[in-house]
Amino acid sequence: MFYKLLTTLSHERKALVLLTVDLMMIAVALFLSLGLSNESHSFLTALWYLPPLLLVAGGVIHLLGLNRIKLNTYGMDDITSTFMVAVAFVLTGLALGVLLGAQQMQAYTLVQAGGLFMLLSIASRIVMLKIVQRTYAKQVMRRRVLIYGAGQTGQQLAAALQTDDEFAAACFADDDTNLQKLTILGLRVHSPNKIPMLVRRIGIERIILAMPSADQSVRMRLAKRLSGLGCEVLALPSFADIVLRGEESTAAAPVALNSLLGRDAVKDELPETKSTYHGRRILVTGAGGSIGGELCRQLARCKPAELVLLDHSEFALYQVSKSLRESHPNTKFSSVLGSVEHPELVADALTTYDIDVVFHAAAYKHVGLVQENMFEGVRNNVIGTRVVAEEARRAGVERFILVSTDKAVRPTSMMGSSKRLAELLIQDLATRSEHTKFSMVRFGNVLGSSGSVIPLFQQQIREMGPVTVTNKDVTRYFMTVDEAVRLVLLAGTFSRGGDVFVLDMGQPVSIYAMARKMIEAAGHSVRDEQNPNGDIAIVFTGLKEGEKMHEELLIGSDMLTTPHPKIMRAQENQISRLAVAGALQDLRRAIDTRDEELLNATLTRCIAADAVSYPDVNKPTLSVVGEG
Repeated sequence: MFYKLLTTLSHERKALVLLTVDLMMIAVALFLSLGLSNESHSFLTALWYLPPLLLVAGGVIHLLGLNRIKLNTYGMDDITSTFMVAVAFVLTGLALGVLLGAQQMQAYTLVQAGGLFMLLSIASRIVMLKIVQRTYAKQVMRRRVLIYGAGQTGQQLAAALQTDDEFAAACFADDDTNLQKLTILGLRVHSPNKIPMLVRRIGIERIILAMPSADQSVRMRLAKRLSGLGCEVLALPSFADIVLRGEESTAAAPVALNSLLGRDAVKDELPETKSTYHGRRILVTGAGGSIGGELCRQLARCKPAELVLLDHSEFALYQVSKSLRESHPNTKFSSVLGSVEHPELVADALTTYDIDVVFHAAAYKHVGLVQENMFEGVRNNVIGTRVVAEEARRAGVERFILVSTDKAVRPTSMMGSSKRLAELLIQDLATRSEHTKFSMVRFGNVLGSSGSVIPLFQQQIREMGPVTVTNKDVTRYFMTVDEAVRLVLLAGTFSRGGDVFVLDMGQPVSIYAMARKMIEAAGHSVRDEQNPNGDIAIVFTGLKEGEKMHEELLIGSDMLTTPHPKIMRAQENQISRLAVAGALQDLRRAIDTRDEELLNATLTRCIAADAVSYPDVNKPTLSVVGEG
């Protein structure tokens, strides 16, 4: 109840509380001073003195703003204000003594009362601050932070965290033996050797390196040494750097993702899609993933009638749902926990929420994991897509948009093959659907998404290398997550049925050049033959079997225009309906019996039949053993 009272009090009421406490301290100080002076007429005299003293002191407190100062920011300047209130208190008492004549109070008693008021006012604020901090600590579980460096930057950070709702400074660590065992701002300074013990005993979740004057290489080596403790390690610049140069704390020096595209981002060139999705009832599968989560965030800004989130990961669904509800309190959200492989679940979600538009982003996309778990990869990417699409057609959904990948173009991996077959299934349904418009969106790698090369490079740089690249000449298409999602949303407005939409992504990006750029942006140098004393080496691991040197976005050359010049429509051929039905039957039997040979043969047959439609390209040889 007290916590609720603290969090609901307005600034005006808090100021009134502090003013009341100060006036009470004046009365207490006056009576204590009179009692200590043994004046015979002390209490009778106090009755004459108290009203005008309270009136004058209250006016001075309000004028100086002493009652409007936050408890946690009370400092030397505010103690000076308290002293000025005490001086006004004493001067007013002396003036009253002259006016009252025989009832006057001794001057030393008034001075003593002024001093007592200062002590009581400061002490009352310290007590109130401790009470408030304890109350917040009991109600809000804050994550504990260890600050490495007890200098000026570390102390400023500790002071800032005193009232933070999410993090709490637990202690300091410092290499300076003169600081160790001291207590600064109520926090003990420990030796760095004790950090592992502190992490276990106190439950440290984050370590902040508050040592901006140290060399970047020193901080990175320290971060690497501490990374094995299971804590996130961040490097903090000085507060002067933050104010003057806008630097931010980061685990490794950041590199602007847009600078890695090799082209200008088209975010500002893509038209708005709010009117298309405004007031619609929309289902997003895979809502907890990188693309699905961003889809939900952008759709929420379109003010749909209801946004339904479906994901098989409980934690991911909880996270995205919580974030959306906090950022868009006026939008209606519903969460569906389960797999797209279950027809009864998907059908129930579509009919219960009367869905108008489906964005199918649920897929296993990590090439290596899908390669090792091919049955589950195909079950999710192919069978799951078929389930959602078929149930959407039966429910009379207006639009269905499949999120696909460039690895589906002449695939050489299990993940790419499963996504290409998913595209073929959607193309087949598009020819037989009387109401639902089916379309697909195909794009390259999304910068910074989970499982992509950017987070891997960032982690390797934090650990001071080596940074691993498959081949010096390997290239990939990249786009930002905003571009990817805007493309998906636009596809829903352009669709005629059976279309494959592709973004004009410019020239492919060299992975080797990207690795060099990220290392240099982190303040390090590349160690190679020209610079043998560099900080971080780049190691070439070689292309894995089935992995492409260069990715593609188009199967054929039959390109159509769209209302936007940056977006192309590929009107691609398809395999027969009979071939689709046979492939689905064989895939289900292969999955149920765990028949790897049948699974490979079915995918190879479908992809090879698809390639026959394009005589201008080489017929691909499918290898589902390697990684693409």
